[in-house]
Amino acid sequence: MNQHATPLSITSASRLYFLDWVRIVAFMLLIVYHTGMYYVTWGFHIKSDFASDAIEPLMMLSSPWRLSLLFMISGVASAFMLKKLSASQFMRQRSSRLLIPLLFGMLVIVPPQSYFEVVEKIAYQGSYLDFMQLYLKGYHGFCDKDGCLRLPTWNHLWFVVYLWTYSILLGALMLSLGKRFDAFSEFLGRWLCGWKIILIPLAILALERITLFSQFPSTHALVNDWYNHANYFMVFLLGALMATQTTFWANVDQQRWINLGLALSCWSLLMVYYAIGDKIIPPAQIEFWRHLQRVVYALCQWSAILAVCGFAHRHLQFDSSKRRYLTEAVFPVYILHQTLIIAMAHFFKPAKLNPVLEGVILITLTITLSFGLFEIVRRIAILRPLFGLAKIKQAHSQLQDANQPVSQSDQAAVLNLPQVPDRQGV
Repeated sequence: MNQHATPLSITSASRLYFLDWVRIVAFMLLIVYHTGMYYVTWGFHIKSDFASDAIEPLMMLSSPWRLSLLFMISGVASAFMLKKLSASQFMRQRSSRLLIPLLFGMLVIVPPQSYFEVVEKIAYQGSYLDFMQLYLKGYHGFCDKDGCLRLPTWNHLWFVVYLWTYSILLGALMLSLGKRFDAFSEFLGRWLCGWKIILIPLAILALERITLFSQFPSTHALVNDWYNHANYFMVFLLGALMATQTTFWANVDQQRWINLGLALSCWSLLMVYYAIGDKIIPPAQIEFWRHLQRVVYALCQWSAILAVCGFAHRHLQFDSSKRRYLTEAVFPVYILHQTLIIAMAHFFKPAKLNPVLEGVILITLTITLSFGLFEIVRRIAILRPLFGLAKIKQAHSQLQDANQPVSQSDQAAVLNLPQVPDRQGV
């Protein structure tokens, strides 16, 4: 901790700073993860000639829980905003701060990803301008053995759509419940303690996975994506309910080592299950083992979330100028990063670089270019709303009042990062 960092307890803080640090670290992991997607066998927009299953176990260290954690943090940040804003103000603010960047992203940032995808997968020969004419017309003729590309698309910005939807639902819930929402939050904060912190959410997550995953596999298309909605909205709502419940976070802190052990043990079991697959399991027992695997997956997901939050609560509950800068940078860099990865990977492919060296180069350049572009965006008033940033005057006034519950970083907080499709298992 340096001289600029100010340690704070949760009871005295206007926000849970440790969750901001979790979000920042998760974002850096996001760049690494999306770079890794280029080198594994899972579905992605383009693929390296060296793609294999070699690093898939490392990717699975974060796949089960990373997105759920970010939705939970978004719920926490939304709850703090609702302490300052009315429900209707909150819904209007979320709509402007999420839908404008989404539209801009779908028209400007995302299309190069689809262009390089059709160039590599079906050898499209047209120029980028030719492609954009088809993109804007909603052309659905780019097809291969895996199906047809639906245009226009939001690709990695699907998270923004889901976050806006959940924010509107939360606002509507607050409008209908009023103070009863706070009363239920306090009741749940007292009741959800000890072993129940692990087992109750686990039971819900496992039941969702067992009953919905096969019927509604992940699509990120918003409609008919019921497993993901059940999963992500549950943790989003739980975050909103637990935001101000200090006892809950203290209990998560106390259980951090137990949950770390559970998460790593479940990851190990999942790796064994995926390696075995259906090779040695008798056909009559496949369904039983599949259900058991889904329970283990849900435990891996939830215990990892609790472990991350517990260690962060213990070590990262402080504010600093670095946190404020990085929290503002999170959303613009998220918008930019995947297009940079895909574009650079496409242009580097003829060089046939060693995949380890190439991966390091992609990560390094994605970080530096994303933050470089953020430095430009944050200084140009007309660009700020397109990347989810507050107006300059509003941001300055918020920074001058550090005691306000909803600061610039509060508002940026619910504009969380998300990911392209994870391996969801079976």
